[in-house]
Amino acid sequence: MSPQKIIIDTDPGQDDAVAILLALASPEELEVLAITTVAGNVPLDLTSKNARIICELAGRTDIPVHAGCDAPIARKLITAEHVHGKTGLDGPTLPDPVMPLSDGHSVDVLIDTLRAHDAGTVTLCTLGPLTNVAVALDRAPDIAGRIKQIVMMGGAYFEVGNITPTAEFNIYVDPEAAKIVFASGVPIVVLPLDVTHKALVTAERNDAFRALGTPAGIAVAEMTDFFERFDKEKYGSNGAPLHDPCVIAWLLEPDLFSGREINVEIETGSELTLGMTVADWWRVTDRKANALFIKDVDADGFFTLLTERLSRY
Repeated sequence: MSPQKIIIDTDPGQDDAVAILLALASPEELEVLAITTVAGNVPLDLTSKNARIICELAGRTDIPVHAGCDAPIARKLITAEHVHGKTGLDGPTLPDPVMPLSDGHSVDVLIDTLRAHDAGTVTLCTLGPLTNVAVALDRAPDIAGRIKQIVMMGGAYFEVGNITPTAEFNIYVDPEAAKIVFASGVPIVVLPLDVTHKALVTAERNDAFRALGTPAGIAVAEMTDFFERFDKEKYGSNGAPLHDPCVIAWLLEPDLFSGREINVEIETGSELTLGMTVADWWRVTDRKANALFIKDVDADGFFTLLTERLSRY
């Protein structure tokens, strides 16, 4: 069977970096057409730099990396250096990239790529704020019918918020963009905090990354060493959640995950709950389901998959 065609829209971020490595280590299942960057965890210049650093770490300088939107649609950018460090990839010491950014704005690349491929053959994997995707949908409404699906890391229900009491970071940074995406009619798979907080990098799992002895394995171990200090203190957990790799793992082994088709709406008008993913998990409204909302993961299976793929580098 031919590999699934994907575009990774991302704001690296250590966990974004691990997701990119997982995707690029899986060429039999995934054909990465492009990486498009957006401002989020750190500003756009750094997310664009970090994406290229990871491509070089993976030995995949053939992957085009395009810079996109440097701010949300209607709000001032909020970043997360308090989690990811000043560079977004704090932890390992990685060289600056040699490969250049590819020509073309991320929004144009999304539109052009979706129009160039057969309808229903390209999946968008979104690991950051949804600005690029929302602007593309707004500018070229015809692409909505061409997207196979959007598989996103974002939102929360049972785990509530991680940047406000009710909002998850990716959605909170650009709630207007999220609202456009969830109203688009495109099939959506949501990997929220409810599932990513179950994919914890324990000391044993991180030791397995480090024991690979490769530059990629060691870099991943050093990345999680860095950002786990924030999550362990915040949540009292025994490790840091690996949010974004859940998106790629769902594409590779969906049987590791479980969820249900529900309606998800985005709050954009309330100061108190701005960016909340109002997930009708119990189906108490008559609103039509618009997303597969994932709730559980086989964490051991997830880390077995991730470690095996990282061992390929």
